[in-house]
Amino acid sequence: MKREDFHYFLPITTRWMDNDLYGHVNNVVYYAYFDTVANTFLIEQGGLDIHRGEIIGLVVNSQCSYREAVAFPDQLQGGLRVNRIGNSSVQWGIGIFKAGNERASAHGTFTHVFVERETRSPTPIPAPLRRVLASLTPDQCTTTKGSD
Repeated sequence: MKREDFHYFLPITTRWMDNDLYGHVNNVVYYAYFDTVANTFLIEQGGLDIHRGEIIGLVVNSQCSYREAVAFPDQLQGGLRVNRIGNSSVQWGIGIFKAGNERASAHGTFTHVFVERETRSPTPIPAPLRRVLASLTPDQCTTTKGSD
């Protein structure tokens, strides 16, 4: 995956505790990076109120492919795009890039299902959020950047 395949970028600072005994960021930490990138976009661009909103997004599926090790103190960027929008779900495509690299060190998918906060029942994605999500699909994309 290349940087041009993604449409929103968020800086990620590795931490000393992210490294494992093998001297690189442990595989489970990438899922925290994925979660941070997607949720930052939902909050900042999509208007999702994670504390008081009527709907929330729950992760139902994730996967990651590792291509190149990263380690503290690497500076990273998380790239985000939307692979698929369903009635109540979105599948994100996410890439983790070392600063300045054009190829992702790791990439994967992350699926949110939007549910009613109280009942945890799936609910259709509200139209304003759907429009924001659609802006990150490959056919509708205009690049959006976090503090890249």
